[in-house]
Amino acid sequence: MSEATVDYRPMWNELGLNLEAHDELLGVLSQSYSDIFMKQKNRPEGMAYFDFVMSEVHGLRIKELMDAKRDGRKIIGTYCTFVPEELVIAVDGVMVGLCAGADFALEEVEKILPRNTCALIKSTFGFKIGQVCPYLEACDMVIGENTCDGKKKAYEILNNLVPNFYAMDMPQMKTAEGRVLLKSEYLKLMAKLEELSGKTITIESLKKAITIVNNKRAAVQRLAQLRHADPAPVSGLDSLLINQVYFYDNPVRFTESVNKICDELETRITENSGVYPTGTTRVLLSGCPMAVPNWKVPSIIEGMNAVIVGEESCVGERGFQGEVSTEGETVNELMDAIVDRYLQIDCAIFTPNSQRLEHIKEMAEKYKADGIILYSLNFCAPYLMESFNIEKELENSGIPTLRIETDYSQEDNGQLKTRIEAFIERIND
Repeated sequence: MSEATVDYRPMWNELGLNLEAHDELLGVLSQSYSDIFMKQKNRPEGMAYFDFVMSEVHGLRIKELMDAKRDGRKIIGTYCTFVPEELVIAVDGVMVGLCAGADFALEEVEKILPRNTCALIKSTFGFKIGQVCPYLEACDMVIGENTCDGKKKAYEILNNLVPNFYAMDMPQMKTAEGRVLLKSEYLKLMAKLEELSGKTITIESLKKAITIVNNKRAAVQRLAQLRHADPAPVSGLDSLLINQVYFYDNPVRFTESVNKICDELETRITENSGVYPTGTTRVLLSGCPMAVPNWKVPSIIEGMNAVIVGEESCVGERGFQGEVSTEGETVNELMDAIVDRYLQIDCAIFTPNSQRLEHIKEMAEKYKADGIILYSLNFCAPYLMESFNIEKELENSGIPTLRIETDYSQEDNGQLKTRIEAFIERIND
């Protein structure tokens, strides 16, 4: 990350950030980014855009959000891929993913949450209590979703900390009844967004919004398709970064930038050129989402002469697969199409969830993965519990699999390096 040339401190102060703590966070983030990303060799030229985005992650993009607010647009913060961006764009709003990828203010967080709460939830609270997330402070409404018991109860507390917090219920089973619940929740969310924005969602505005989000998904789907190639034309770290930026960049600009780098990667594939030599060990990463700046495990993997070729994750293929049909002729029909698309997400909250196992197997075949690493955050019950059976089924299918459990700290780096190195050696024996 490069240092911003514009003084954003007045803007951060206006948002109520703790400037001293925020400076500390940006310093750590900048050093981490430089050490992990900028030292990679043979990076695609198109990554310069995403490097710029990260250099201005709390600067220019926040200014854009504040300018949008002054123009009367509403900023909507979310924590999950189950919140339809289509509805936000349809009321001329801006949707941003919120910070949840690093430890911050842990001592204060553990005064109001149990220590054995998952790192993602604790990070959510840490960024709020520590007053270091300008995205969160810029929001006109924050949407939480009841995707697990931890989030469901934590949101009761977060509701007291975040103005205009909105909790959305989620089905736990992909049944007819579950679909009815999800549509009901999306209709209530639509009404809430219309009330907040003062705008009515029309067939025209919703179709336009669906097209914008479908185009964004298509761009990252194109990137994922190109990662099937050997040699890999782009590193897993850079691909993960693109998938992370997906959640807070301007959607049209993001789509153009991803398609631009895909053009470059297609040329690399034609020339049989890659970031690693042909035959490099190919790893599929599966499990919990990885938000900025959670790059710990991917950096360890790709520091072991291996390349990550895909992510079965909400910040990855699980989050961007599929599209929403625009064939409906009424808002209600388009809402049905939105429900149909989002209900296909094979999150670990669902039971039974055999669809996720099949998806992992399909990805392993498409991406020509030599092995799979199942990544779970400490105390994330849904993914931890699924990982045992998934590991067994994958191993029985002849796919080498490693199950790891970690958090956002650096304390277990040595142990993780030892286990991942042994796993890669097992693959190559």
